Amino acid sequence: MVRGQCAVTGATVRGVEVVPVRVEVVVSGGLPGMAIVGMPDAAIQEARERVRAALRAAGFSMPGEKIVVNLAPSHLRKTGSGFDLPIALGILAATGQIDPAWARDALYVGELSLDGRVRPVAGTLACAICARRLGLDFVCAADSDPVPLDDVRLLAMTSLAQAAREGGAAAVLPAHGGRAVSAAAVEALDFAEVAGHETAKRAFQIAAAGGHGLLMMGPPGSGKTMLASRMPSIMPPLCPDEMLEAAVVHSVAAEPIDAIIAGQRPFRHPHHSATLAGLVGGGSPLRPGEVSLAHHGVLFLDELAEFKSSVLQGIRQPMESGSVMLTRADGNVTFPARFMLVAASNPCPCGYFGDEERECTCTVPQIRGYQNRIGGPLIDRIDLHLDVRRIRPAEILERRRGTSSAQLREGVMAARDFASWRASQMAEKEPDGSIEALADGPRRFMIAQAELHAMSGRAITRTLAVARTIADMAESQEIESAHIAEAVNFRVRDGIGGK
Repeated sequence: MVRGQCAVTGATVRGVEVVPVRVEVVVSGGLPGMAIVGMPDAAIQEARERVRAALRAAGFSMPGEKIVVNLAPSHLRKTGSGFDLPIALGILAATGQIDPAWARDALYVGELSLDGRVRPVAGTLACAICARRLGLDFVCAADSDPVPLDDVRLLAMTSLAQAAREGGAAAVLPAHGGRAVSAAAVEALDFAEVAGHETAKRAFQIAAAGGHGLLMMGPPGSGKTMLASRMPSIMPPLCPDEMLEAAVVHSVAAEPIDAIIAGQRPFRHPHHSATLAGLVGGGSPLRPGEVSLAHHGVLFLDELAEFKSSVLQGIRQPMESGSVMLTRADGNVTFPARFMLVAASNPCPCGYFGDEERECTCTVPQIRGYQNRIGGPLIDRIDLHLDVRRIRPAEILERRRGTSSAQLREGVMAARDFASWRASQMAEKEPDGSIEALADGPRRFMIAQAELHAMSGRAITRTLAVARTIADMAESQEIESAHIAEAVNFRVRDGIGGK
């Protein structure tokens, strides 16, 4: 005999998308106990003990009857501890301990502590977007991640006891919801702190203006990491759509999103021991990898030749498509991965091949083998190749400030603005990144360079894309031979197969 029943709306995260789940609770006669059905994972099965303890700590009673919780749709695997709160509310509503109206017109997500407090869970922002799509209020923990949505009603629940006293999810959160976002973004590093390296700064400016990948090769201590860590400081701030996309990926991965909401682009710096799943995504449940956490930002791979070859080749497809599709037995999951690759490597095992001050101790086969670890196909997909030399001690100790991030960013923004204007003016013409769109002189020059350096078709296309960016920085509607020459100079280098 059914004593009571209730249905509460919850949600489960699948990739970066959220699927609404109807949490159906039935309390009926039978042996006391709680069964959870509907393909729950281990974390949801453990909710039985958390819910029991939380209800008792909040002053409610746990019914001594059979409780069945069904998570619908039943064919979809559910993951995470965010079902604690809707399960608890479903039990309370089914037994008449709270008003069943709580369960209507709201999506609940939250983990329960044993004393009845509501804890935040991963994917809160993605769940809020789902609630907005369904036209529901969104109820989460008071200290959840910020939710930068103005068109959904956000409600905070600190604990089951507090909600019972005040008749529901009492606190209406501010527009951004959750924790307050710091008014000041994380302080960015400045290129002015880098002595010398003006050619390298020019390459970084080109890369930021056109979204090109960049590879640095140089000995230890030459400043490769110092340069790469300052790349976000010259990139334009995230626009609202980019901010939301990047924040959702970090939210489902349980990564902080405050800096992203403040407009700062992601900067990911995985260690060279990272696995393929760690870099492109995977695990159970599926979690976004570093290429997705760098979405709309920078992925910096230091010591590139030290990464496993299979791991490096795994990022080739995301570099081309801007997304990662992971195929599992229960279907496909797609993560966004539109990132800018910045990589750095030593030229040889000892690190001093080509150094002007220290002699390399490696043999030629060792040098070739070390550089070939990166792989030609990946190298071919990186637009700018840069040799970074060590700065002399006297130049470092003089502490003269070089070109600053503000100066470089000004050029980046001007180039992007010009590119937008040019695209609107040339919509009817031949795509200006193709060789057919070049004037006769630049076209002949490009063909001569391609033949001289045995460039592949991809290398030619990417060289022209860099030349187009250089032309935009010069506010030139046409790609000139000088622009191609600079692009080729950054494309071709010795000793690493840089065709």
